[in-house]
Amino acid sequence: MFVRSLSWVTLFILLATSISAAEPEKTNPAKPQYVHEDVHIGPASADEPIRAEFSAAAALDYVTDGAVAWGKANSCVSCHTNGSYLRMRPALTPLLGAPSGEVRELFLAEMDKLVKLKEKHLKKNIRPTITAYLAAGLAEWDRHVAGQLSPETDAALRLMFAAQADDGSWSNEDCWPPIESSAYHAATVAAMATATAPGWLEQVSAATDDTDSEAVREGIARMKSFLRDTEPPHDYGRLLLLWTSTRMDGLLADEAAAETRAMIFSHQNDDGGWSLRSFATPETWGSGNRAERLKAEDDATRTASDGHMTGLAVIVLRAAGVSDDDERIERAVTWLKSNQRESGRWWTRSLSSDRYHYITYTGSMYPLAALAACGELSPPGVAGNSIEARR
Repeated sequence: MFVRSLSWVTLFILLATSISAAEPEKTNPAKPQYVHEDVHIGPASADEPIRAEFSAAAALDYVTDGAVAWGKANSCVSCHTNGSYLRMRPALTPLLGAPSGEVRELFLAEMDKLVKLKEKHLKKNIRPTITAYLAAGLAEWDRHVAGQLSPETDAALRLMFAAQADDGSWSNEDCWPPIESSAYHAATVAAMATATAPGWLEQVSAATDDTDSEAVREGIARMKSFLRDTEPPHDYGRLLLLWTSTRMDGLLADEAAAETRAMIFSHQNDDGGWSLRSFATPETWGSGNRAERLKAEDDATRTASDGHMTGLAVIVLRAAGVSDDDERIERAVTWLKSNQRESGRWWTRSLSSDRYHYITYTGSMYPLAALAACGELSPPGVAGNSIEARR
């Protein structure tokens, strides 16, 4: 009887195993990258097909829709999406039309929340970095859209310096590289905001009888000292310092700037692009908490050119005086125009996780700005990029 029962059990197990093997393995479908109301941007993936032809309009749709959807869905400013949108998009106004006013309004609403915080709370966690992105975005808007300094930008810059740490930096997260990864990164954003706001430095310098402006002047001096005296954590940080030095004088000697330009070119791949992963060791991204993940990647992943680093390298090199007819820049432009995906974005694999790959946002905003810096975008209404200005 026992043997007969055992045979039935064995038969049941075999049948169950057979049925299970015949069924397809169930996987959780990837979630859309950005979604809100009528905006639905699908998952970012290395498998997304490459467009047959570069489209500035598709890239513009992606960065605009992503920034607006993020703001509406999350009601916050994030460094990786709408923070980067307002920091980069206003400079493209002559070519692509004005940026989204909705994003600016969200920045103002976020600032209204932060100004109500006590100083000890304002200086906690990532809030100081958020103040830097707020000020940077509003400063870019004033310079490229409004054409003059606004009271809102003045207030944002003063809030930013109120959130500054004693060492001259701005507190940041250290676990989501490359952006939310170090106080050094945040300090470069703050310095660029300070230098970009039209007439603001001159205004602060002239207000000698204003105690608030005196505190700001002291903060500016601490910020400059921090950037001059602090060793960048990696080559990515060195690139950011070079970029910042193209806006603010006195941060980098000519010889050091030349060495940094050479360093950037030394990382260029044979295909003309750059890989984000080549600009730091796994342990030096943020706190090093992503090192195990990054070390497990294969060589192809570690060295593959990506949109974030290729776009950023071109932006910085052009700002640092490298000509757009330099053969190395031309190869980078060719890579950018040949590797846009069907959604309008460029692929960059996240350093942190395989869920949303939000790094593809700057990995698409930077290429758009890089192509503009190389004269590869046409103004609205001019043949060459099929742009219909979005306002």
